[in-house]
Amino acid sequence: MTQDVRKRIKQLRDEIRKHDHLYYVLNRPKISDRQYDKLFAELKALEEASPQFIIPDSPTQRVSEQPLEGFATVRHAVPMLSMDNTYNADELRAFDERVQKQLAPAGSKQAEDYDYVVELKIDGVAISLRYEEGRLVTAATRGNGEVGDDVTANVRTIKAVPLVLLGGSRIPSVLEVRGEVYIPTSAFVELNRLRTEADEPAFANPRNAAAGSLKLLDARITAARNLSFFAYATGEVSSPLAQNHYKTLQRFKELGLPVNPNIKKAKDINEVIDICLSWSQKRLKLDYQIDGMVIKINRFEQQDILGATGRAPRWCISYKFAAEQAETIVESIDVQVGKSGILTPVANLAPVQLAGTTVKRASLHNFDEMNRLDVRCGDTVVIEKAGEIIPQVLEVKKQLRPAGTTAFKVPKKCPNCGSAVAKDEDGVYVRCVNPDCLGQLKERLKYFAGKGQMDIENLGPALIEQLIDSGLVNNFADLYKLQAAQLAALERMAEKSADNVIKAIEESKTRPLWRFIAALGIRHIGGQSAQILAEYFGSLKALMDADMETLGLIDQIGPTMAESVYEYFRDQKNRSVIDQLLAAGVKPRQPRTRRSDKLAGKTIVVTGTLENFTRQQAEQAIRQAGAKASGSVSKKTDFVLAGKNPGSKLDKALKLGVKVISEKQFLKIMNTD
Repeated sequence: MTQDVRKRIKQLRDEIRKHDHLYYVLNRPKISDRQYDKLFAELKALEEASPQFIIPDSPTQRVSEQPLEGFATVRHAVPMLSMDNTYNADELRAFDERVQKQLAPAGSKQAEDYDYVVELKIDGVAISLRYEEGRLVTAATRGNGEVGDDVTANVRTIKAVPLVLLGGSRIPSVLEVRGEVYIPTSAFVELNRLRTEADEPAFANPRNAAAGSLKLLDARITAARNLSFFAYATGEVSSPLAQNHYKTLQRFKELGLPVNPNIKKAKDINEVIDICLSWSQKRLKLDYQIDGMVIKINRFEQQDILGATGRAPRWCISYKFAAEQAETIVESIDVQVGKSGILTPVANLAPVQLAGTTVKRASLHNFDEMNRLDVRCGDTVVIEKAGEIIPQVLEVKKQLRPAGTTAFKVPKKCPNCGSAVAKDEDGVYVRCVNPDCLGQLKERLKYFAGKGQMDIENLGPALIEQLIDSGLVNNFADLYKLQAAQLAALERMAEKSADNVIKAIEESKTRPLWRFIAALGIRHIGGQSAQILAEYFGSLKALMDADMETLGLIDQIGPTMAESVYEYFRDQKNRSVIDQLLAAGVKPRQPRTRRSDKLAGKTIVVTGTLENFTRQQAEQAIRQAGAKASGSVSKKTDFVLAGKNPGSKLDKALKLGVKVISEKQFLKIMNTD
């Protein structure tokens, strides 16, 4: 029996560590919070019953997560602990009974008076902000509770986080503010839309989106994610802000820190329960996700009496909402064709109310996932909204499956054009391989005309369908050849409507260069990477002519993206369409950023590590001075800017007799009037 317990404890520890790694390090959770909590609760119960098997590195003895590679680490002055969870009113009352018992003076059964503070549990990423003399100096993730990642550069882009606190002399010389970085629901939906359109995997939920955004190496991309922040506690403080938690939150507001407006004080556990239950439905109206409530003892001296276990404080607990689920019938399964040819199975459902909306469809993501679940027409399925936003099928009630159903077969031909399909090598997506597929063309044109790209008002999906089906439009350039009379002859198109469309098409001719690059629908290239490319090259021609070596040197443009861009512009059909667009008057503009012509006509190569610039900053400065920043050394190179550890480019420059300058010399050139 003892061996069985020991074996089960080891199994649970291994399983929990695996899911910790997936959740905290890789940001790819495979199980729900409730399933994880069940594993943790079982391990905790077994260890409490057999304490001889407890070891220091058990998941019950420390907070999870390892700091990610690629970031400096920060040791927290005060550990960032986790919280225990409850799921119903009885468990909350049991927590209150433990509080009463521990706060009762020796020899007494009656606890001192105490009250609670009840807060929304924001579904985001825990963060610690360190202010010294009122200025933000460090921002760090929770990490393993003792050490976290330094994400200061990314957190500084969050406008809700003050860089300088208000309050003057009343600010403690050292103030660590603990809080939650999150992404608003509207921003999350838009972010996933853009990622899907760029053939990038969508984030599973807002928490993953926030975590992924904080761990980007390019703060500019983080800035575009529209993250926000709520403060909810302190870490190290040189002098207390207040004597209790509620007043501390009020002081946060005075210092200019954002505090959630829905915080309530509760005189007893019954009032706590009422507040928690009231938010079960109200939460659906918020523009950010919450997965429960947090209940804290208000007075700090009572928090000190209650103390903490190795993993969690005894003076606070979370109340987790059960994910809202619904059962419905799969009436049919469609296959959609995306702009890059991806075939996506979609379940058409008998309409059902879920999380405040009527759900009629749910993506099955890909055929591997559909087959794993074994979803069939006629099946009764359980659906849930991932992050209460995206409908997804969780399970099939196979005991309710009608007789005679058959597994859905993966298409061997495109459902739109009838051409052959192929599965991505080492991937999960099945694609139509016909570049002339009208289904793909319709999706590409919808994307091209969309708000994040060319923003052609009044050119909606229905009109695009008509334009393609009628043969008036066969590529992007054909849009700019349309005449008002051709549009007016289409179904449900009046003369005024046709004029408005032509006007919108005309106005789109001078969209910024990055929007034009994004609109082309190059695989793996979304809005953010399009901005990086536009800024780096400065013109469409320079981008089209770029070689693989140059593309591979650009920060945040990885090898796969670089190859995709290179191949796109080597395709003669793509180049022909771009030539037609330019001939039709499309003139994508890149704002002029050149400061001078002091290096006009020069070709310069940057190599090695610089003290005052990143490579991209140096190359941007070179372009702003009128020169070309090249990725390779040749006889045509005017000079090489060499930093520390320059590598083979310096060797080649010396061999070819190309002039080499130091960073100090470069700065002198740039600062000379």
